[in-house]
Amino acid sequence: MKFFNVKTVQETLSIIEEHFGPVGKTCRIPAADAVGMVLAEDVISAEQVPPFSRSTVDGYAVRATDTFGATESLPAFLEITGTIEMGKAAELYLDEGHAQYIPTGGMMPPGADSVVMIEHVEEVGELLNVFRQIAPGENVIRAGDDVNRGELVIAAGHRLRPQDLGVLASVGKTEISVYGKPVVAVLSTGDEIVPAEVQQLAPGEVRDINSITIAAAARQFGAEVMYGGVVKDDYDSFYKKASQLYQEADFLLLSGGSSVGTRDFTVQVLEALGEPGVLVHGVSIKPGKPTIIAKAGAKPVMGLPGHPASALIVFHLFGIPILEKLSGERTVKTDLRLEARITRNVASAVGRSDYIRVKIEQRPDGLWAEPVFGKSGLISTLVASDGMVEIPANQEGIREGEIVKVQLFR
Repeated sequence: MKFFNVKTVQETLSIIEEHFGPVGKTCRIPAADAVGMVLAEDVISAEQVPPFSRSTVDGYAVRATDTFGATESLPAFLEITGTIEMGKAAELYLDEGHAQYIPTGGMMPPGADSVVMIEHVEEVGELLNVFRQIAPGENVIRAGDDVNRGELVIAAGHRLRPQDLGVLASVGKTEISVYGKPVVAVLSTGDEIVPAEVQQLAPGEVRDINSITIAAAARQFGAEVMYGGVVKDDYDSFYKKASQLYQEADFLLLSGGSSVGTRDFTVQVLEALGEPGVLVHGVSIKPGKPTIIAKAGAKPVMGLPGHPASALIVFHLFGIPILEKLSGERTVKTDLRLEARITRNVASAVGRSDYIRVKIEQRPDGLWAEPVFGKSGLISTLVASDGMVEIPANQEGIREGEIVKVQLFR
């Protein structure tokens, strides 16, 4: 087959980076409802956070110079001249040699530059004995320490987490513009495949696993999913259903039919959906070599291997990066994989990237990754796995005790 010309993993990711971008749909929603969505605008703060200098402890607002040299045996003596109340402005100026009681979060009075903790003082009537010297600014958050006026709080292209919603609330940003969730359509192919709800299987039939696992993975990464059902290995019915789903979705996933078998029509269907057509047909990985990535118009179309473990691993490797691009998410440069030691030797063929499934074990000397071996048609191996480890194409394997990086399954 002329299309079957394998790419490396990095070449495939570069093609994804080059050819796909945000679906372009944006909407304004309450910031409180935006967790998991991707921000479509830069958020610039119009104010300082906090808006005033405040104490981080219960104690006394003081001038740090008044505490210099204070010890348990030779305390500093300050006059208590007031109490600061929560939620109210601190207006009484703090003169040299004075102290004012302040609760955690209370507003610093003018003239004060630090707070001595209540554990380090003793009240004697209106006199405060200070048993520890403190530095200027100690136990104080200054106005603007968290966010300054005019500062970029969160940049467009960031997928919002709970803590991000907190900072939006702190600057009074209650409504934001986000990219809409990409719509993913999943279509399974194969004469032997029947819907998962079929209870009584005929000889030679197997239930559709991939549409369930891939759809769930797509939802987990922020997509809306359309289930296209199952079509037989017949070009006309395959193309008709794929064309219908292509019109309605932002990303079409075809499960099965990506090998070089004579009855597999995936490449023909992808070419017929629109230009430029197939971008990748074959990736030098195991499992998942017969992976197809195409572009029809501006939309990505992906042909996943039929074997369940292969399909889910390939989706993690390439489907998720495509979803991130469609969602408007910026390319993440940070390596978020978990480091662990491999529990045994694992051989690999030079010239392809091998992805082995592993289970993470916590041992007294740290984290260990136990390989979970099994054929790519076995979904149970993924159930027993916490993630996968890449053996790069230029390595013949990994040795017991070697540190590896584990890409976790969510």
